[in-house]
Amino acid sequence: MSLTRRLALLVAASFAAACATAPSSDAPPPAWNADALAEVVSYAQAQNTTGFLILQNGATITEHNWPLPDSAAEFKANFTYGTTASGALLEDVASQQKSFIAILIGVAVDKDLLNLDAPVSSIIGAGWTSAPETEPRITVRHLLEMNSGLTEQLTADAEPGETFFYNTPAYAFLKPVLETITGKPLEALTAEWLTEPAGMADTAWRQRPAAFANVGNPTGLVTAPRDIATMGQLILDRGLAADGTRILSETQLAEMLAPTSTNPAYAQLWWLNGGDHHYRPATDRRFPGPFIETAPADLIAAQGAMDRKLFIVPSMNLVVARTGQAAEPGFNERLWRLIVAAAPH
Repeated sequence: MSLTRRLALLVAASFAAACATAPSSDAPPPAWNADALAEVVSYAQAQNTTGFLILQNGATITEHNWPLPDSAAEFKANFTYGTTASGALLEDVASQQKSFIAILIGVAVDKDLLNLDAPVSSIIGAGWTSAPETEPRITVRHLLEMNSGLTEQLTADAEPGETFFYNTPAYAFLKPVLETITGKPLEALTAEWLTEPAGMADTAWRQRPAAFANVGNPTGLVTAPRDIATMGQLILDRGLAADGTRILSETQLAEMLAPTSTNPAYAQLWWLNGGDHHYRPATDRRFPGPFIETAPADLIAAQGAMDRKLFIVPSMNLVVARTGQAAEPGFNERLWRLIVAAAPH
């Protein structure tokens, strides 16, 4: 049995145990400390947040949407697309889209349309990199795990599968992989496989403005906090939509959330807490301990630039979504210190 498969089985067991010990999603949420929860909300608002939502047991603990200040004209032009019917900003949530794509990849595996160990070139054709010697050995799994061995210029820097490097231009080739194996545009298969069955009515792919033309990932995921939280609840509910529709199998969910051999804080386009060390984007430095010291060890996260957050904690049956502009350094640590203090014990 491969190391990846053993890790997947281990995570499946721990994830199932965490969900089993959490209250059921139809149970009322336990009482939070009102003053401490108000401090959580106040801190979030002060950190350039536009949308903030906490769910526990599927129930809303707190939900707030704040307007952008007049000083945020550049952010508004580049990242926002109007508002939802409830007044929440629709935002391009940056790299949070990666975790969204991971779910679609898992669905493709469930449908027997994709083998994660297939070379990317066997699906979309040769020449997608500037690394002809290593390209034939780069698999779909390598793109999911951020260990393709490519630089952002798509030249070879390491053997595939050997080192973690957070590489958005390489990741973006998973989109044409999905389109090629299905014969459908990304928007259509996303609606069919995920957003419509999950009830995510405010989520769509959009062409990014010219300011992002050369970042290697020209389409952005535009969504709002309530839909982001719905995706988090889907993970907590082990691949089931709110109406019981099976979107992702438990087998693929477990594999998607298994820690990788090159970064124990990273799974397949999802971040994981609780490891003894971690690597971060934009650095090859190894950091000791979990990536959020103050958060529960079983935390799972989808993160995007400017502190777009989806946090999922199975042991607490908890989902936290945050949109907006960049927060202060150490935002994750302080936010979770406050949430832990406010949450029921």
